[in-house]
Amino acid sequence: MSSQFKYTSGLNNVGSYQVSGYPFVTGSTIAAATEDKISFSTISKSVTVIGSASSGTEIDPPLRVAFNASTAGRVQDGKHYIEIGHDDVFTFDVRCKEIYISCSSGVTTGGYQVFAELTGIPSDRMSDGFLTGSGLTD
Repeated sequence: MSSQFKYTSGLNNVGSYQVSGYPFVTGSTIAAATEDKISFSTISKSVTVIGSASSGTEIDPPLRVAFNASTAGRVQDGKHYIEIGHDDVFTFDVRCKEIYISCSSGVTTGGYQVFAELTGIPSDRMSDGFLTGSGLTD
């Protein structure tokens, strides 16, 4: 068989997203006015973020989850993020290779956990500018 017709997983390959994903779990505490970048080894099928309090205190204001760094374009000014509070759970049914979690300056510390279902698609198949533009950075 010609290599031209060889089956490979890819960004637009439906089967790559229909199968169960490989598990990815991490978590951390985050200090005020800082941002954590969580990079995945392969492209995600879905990402779940759980906000948790540090030292038994509520997260107020909440954590922010974005697909680009807070310094990229208008991520902060354009409110291109989702806010997650204490014990909130939010699942993003998206393909991405990284997410950013930040804690605004009004909080001393906050915590989070991340669970992702990963595909077999190498992360380098998604270019750095793939998740930019209207609603993401503009």
